[in-house]
Amino acid sequence: MEAPDSRITINVGGVRFKTHSSTLKTFPGTKLANLTESHAFSTDNFDPSLKEFFFDRNPSVFGYVLEYYRTGRLHFPSELCTSVFVHELEFWEINVSQLAHCCWLNLNEKDCDVEDFNIWDEKDQTDGKGLLTTNSTGRTDFSCRARCQPKIWALFKIPPSSASAVCMMLVSLLITIGAIMTFFAETRDQFIYEANVTRSTISHLSNASTSIWVQLLLTRTTPLLFVELFCVIWFIVELCLRFTFCPDKKKFMKSILNIIDIISIFPVFIEFSAAGTHNVIAILWIVLGFMRISYIFRLLKFFMLFKDSLIIRVLLGSLRSIVKEILILMLVLTFETIFFSTLMFYAEYYATDHYVYEDLQFLDIYTAFWWAMVTLTTVGYGDVIPMTHFGKAVAALTSMAGILTIVIPIPILMVKFQHYYTIAIAHEKLKLSRNK
Repeated sequence: MEAPDSRITINVGGVRFKTHSSTLKTFPGTKLANLTESHAFSTDNFDPSLKEFFFDRNPSVFGYVLEYYRTGRLHFPSELCTSVFVHELEFWEINVSQLAHCCWLNLNEKDCDVEDFNIWDEKDQTDGKGLLTTNSTGRTDFSCRARCQPKIWALFKIPPSSASAVCMMLVSLLITIGAIMTFFAETRDQFIYEANVTRSTISHLSNASTSIWVQLLLTRTTPLLFVELFCVIWFIVELCLRFTFCPDKKKFMKSILNIIDIISIFPVFIEFSAAGTHNVIAILWIVLGFMRISYIFRLLKFFMLFKDSLIIRVLLGSLRSIVKEILILMLVLTFETIFFSTLMFYAEYYATDHYVYEDLQFLDIYTAFWWAMVTLTTVGYGDVIPMTHFGKAVAALTSMAGILTIVIPIPILMVKFQHYYTIAIAHEKLKLSRNK
């Protein structure tokens, strides 16, 4: 049984809307469609004296809902909060997926902004909790060590916490730079003296050209080694103090930077223990050289001074948000490298009748791999170049493909950076308003 009058009055938040019962029947099973049933006039929402239904809801959203019943197209008001709009649709039993395509992008963009803002808010929380140790009973430990632990931990790990922490970080950075400069100075001629190593001692390791390189690795200047030892002793003391007063030792051992600190300790002691010994495997000294690269990675600690910088946080957030795009870019570059390197190899060999075989530089596809990667990234060292007309045509195609591939991610990164920068500025303003 329908309503006695084909017209139905609906009062939403003090605003009256009038429509026909046939309009409300457009989408059966929804809350508005049920108002046309006879039992709806006996509910609490119906006012017999005014002959209208009353709902204490948002009238502006209901206007769009009623228009959806009239036209079959659901639109989203751009000035309205997305959560309010979605909540109102749930009340009127309308699925948000019915939103028109022209408004769906707007809703999705605002929803992403809210989600990113919430994620940014979670990442902005301080990590100062848990510095006081807790015993098995769950009570906070107020022992002398527990009271000193946050201060000493902040001294080494939270430079902005105090002036002394900044000084400690600067001293550590200077010593790290000293170790790096020592590492670099060892490769200069004026700092190298020849050890008591004859050519016959190392000639059996490899050919003559490599023997000169091995001899360079085996020659060390003793004063520089002691300077490096002083720097490493500082690294050991600093590492032990940080480990002793670390609130979470398992997390400490899993940190990549801490693993690098541990690796940086070994080269100088291994070299001291091997001093004066000529029966040494050459590869060991090469490995020690690579291990000393860990000194350079220690410079990453310098960024701790700027970890609260808005620009760095926005840049890191932007990079994290496009990890998938970067992986796709790497896959595309890999495919292009394989494709164009293979194409170049056979394009060069197609015209071997006009060129001497020794003049061709692409003797195998592996050499073409190097050329393709250098060309796709628009570096172009020029160490390997095509000699034939077909090869030059392939090189032109490779260059154009590389330009298109590299240029595409740049706007994506810029848009993401602008997006996160806007969110970060809004979040900082919110923090300032809360602190007032």
